[in-house]
Amino acid sequence: MSFNIDKMISPFIKALPPSGLAKFLEITANNPNIVPLSVGEPDFDIPAKVRAACIDSLNAGKSNYTSTLGMLELREAIAADTYKNYGVQYDPKTEIMVTVGVSEALDVVIRTIMVPDGEIIIPEPCYVANKACIILAGGKPVPVETKLKNGFIPTVTDLEKAVTDKTRAILLGYPNNPTGAIMSKEQIKAIGDWAVKHDIMIISDELYAHLTYGGKKHTMFTAFPEFKDRTVVLNGFSKAYAMTGLRLGYFTAPAAFVQAANLLHQNVVLCANITAQYGAIAALKYCENDMLAMVAEYEKRRQIMIDGFKKIGLPLYEPEGAFYVFPCIKQTGLTSMEFVEKLLTEEEEVLVIPGSSFGASGEGFIRCSYAYSEDNLREALTRLDRFIRKYTK
Repeated sequence: MSFNIDKMISPFIKALPPSGLAKFLEITANNPNIVPLSVGEPDFDIPAKVRAACIDSLNAGKSNYTSTLGMLELREAIAADTYKNYGVQYDPKTEIMVTVGVSEALDVVIRTIMVPDGEIIIPEPCYVANKACIILAGGKPVPVETKLKNGFIPTVTDLEKAVTDKTRAILLGYPNNPTGAIMSKEQIKAIGDWAVKHDIMIISDELYAHLTYGGKKHTMFTAFPEFKDRTVVLNGFSKAYAMTGLRLGYFTAPAAFVQAANLLHQNVVLCANITAQYGAIAALKYCENDMLAMVAEYEKRRQIMIDGFKKIGLPLYEPEGAFYVFPCIKQTGLTSMEFVEKLLTEEEEVLVIPGSSFGASGEGFIRCSYAYSEDNLREALTRLDRFIRKYTK
């Protein structure tokens, strides 16, 4: 008698929606003619001093466990960098935890606050893992649509419609993936005051904090002292320092929350890998110029994308952060998935990401990454122009 393995699979796993992207990525991997605008990964080399620090640590035989919270030297560097750039102070001994990428930080934070039937409000479009992490923790994600006309920022009016007595937190991600939106101080203050009113937590994913353009600067949620005791800020090294594969992130939070989250963290991963931690120390201490050079290059690429989509004639929010544009393709009459499928497999061999992957309110949009060379971007825009003309005559 065969065993029915399906009945053993968790209902939380079964509740996860399929990505819808795997087949496209497989096609891309096997076709060198495809021009990608898909991956949210810097195309720059890891900074030389980061690489050297990693290699030196291995040559010195440093392959041991660290504190579950992360090396104190790294936490001290994170605290110094946070204060230098955003004017917010954290105690490196008690208010910072180093994690295996921001992905682990997101998972640990959500599971630490979740209760049965708990709800977390997620403005959409948003990072694809937000909803999944809430579902896997046994909670209920409550989407709130953001709109192009509002710069993809949630309004307090819309948030009021979503909050219930089961709401545990609001999970925000600005600078935003996929839209490139950033929040003003006034918008942060309004949402923070709303969270105080309803006595809920704020989880703020600020991974793209260093990647802002047009003279705009990122403001941390905890730059407002009145929000610090209820806010967890996620950040990491993947985007600003081109360290994606080293899988190193962190979060800052009140000491009592870090202590509670560490009970989960130490049982799941124990600690982040020591080699990446040595690299991150070097990044924060010695690689600011490398980071600024990358940001300057992204700013040039961003303008290429803005000008290109304006010429094509697609409505576009001009991104002020991250490295994505999120043009509206509704005028083509295609759904986001139809657009991506036809563009990739039937027409021009360009890979973009359907906006619907980032939540229902992303339908009618596509995400295009400009973490690629200028030549790649210009070729992709040429092909997109040809494709869109066929559907908008």
